[in-house]
Amino acid sequence: MTVPTLNYVSCPDASGTHRMAYWLWGEPDARHVVVCVHGLSRQGRDFDVLARGLLERSPHPLRVACPDVVGRGRSDWLAQPQGYGIPQYAGDMLQLLHQLHAAAPIGTLDWVGTSMGGLIGLTLCGAPKLPLPVPVRRLVLNDVGPVIQWSALQRIATYLGNTGRFESVQQAADAMWQISRSFGPHTPEQWLALSQAMVKALPEGGFTLHYDPAIAVPFRSITEADAQAGQAALWQLYDAVRARTLLLRGADSDLLSRETALEMTRRGPQPRLVEFEGVGHAPTLVADTQVEAVAAFLLDTESATDEKPYSGTG
Repeated sequence: MTVPTLNYVSCPDASGTHRMAYWLWGEPDARHVVVCVHGLSRQGRDFDVLARGLLERSPHPLRVACPDVVGRGRSDWLAQPQGYGIPQYAGDMLQLLHQLHAAAPIGTLDWVGTSMGGLIGLTLCGAPKLPLPVPVRRLVLNDVGPVIQWSALQRIATYLGNTGRFESVQQAADAMWQISRSFGPHTPEQWLALSQAMVKALPEGGFTLHYDPAIAVPFRSITEADAQAGQAALWQLYDAVRARTLLLRGADSDLLSRETALEMTRRGPQPRLVEFEGVGHAPTLVADTQVEAVAAFLLDTESATDEKPYSGTG
């Protein structure tokens, strides 16, 4: 079975530097690079199934990089919790892209972002004059947009930072399922596989969730007024996106409303919208239909300048 290699990149922060871990799949010198970035309390191994699916389907060599955003997974934790936010994350991704480019020149760059990972992608694609090695050619936004429903943020705040203690990985997986049912149907085997990298062993025995509880500090300081004020800036970034874009949405999502998703199809990059029935926030890109939607979009033979509408399934 194809497995990734664990790598690190050094990134500056307000207190000095930290290491960001990333999982690298495929050919280490492939010119086509796909970066997959996870959601708020997740980590890079979320994309194992998608990465394998892309490698199996790709007609040409492919590199797939799946970072653990700082404070998550195998990455360092920040000394100052207020640093946990999109500006720091976007800066870290620039460091990652330059390291990948230095290792082997990037010819084609695509981005898959789930929730928070999509907001980071919007920043890199929509902010002018950022020093990307090459522009992002195709962007997949997975259940996120410029308007984030306040009720969803309140729901996430009820559990974020509560990393707990568990006697086994299975016990942790069962606990995570109780707050993650909106991810949609998964077999027990699929859910356990997703949960393996979500925990780490404690020195005294047992397990806890992988991330720094302090990521909740800046998140819980957000007010409803803050969230509304940020929408204008996010729409400005979105409207500036030039990458061809695919928008995925769980049909039952409480974070990305259908109204916002439809508005997104009418402005900015005017993406095709693909919705998945029986799924809320957010599709895990494990189900065959979800993997196929992303693979068809990223791996078809149309050129980057081709204006023909995307014709994948969904």
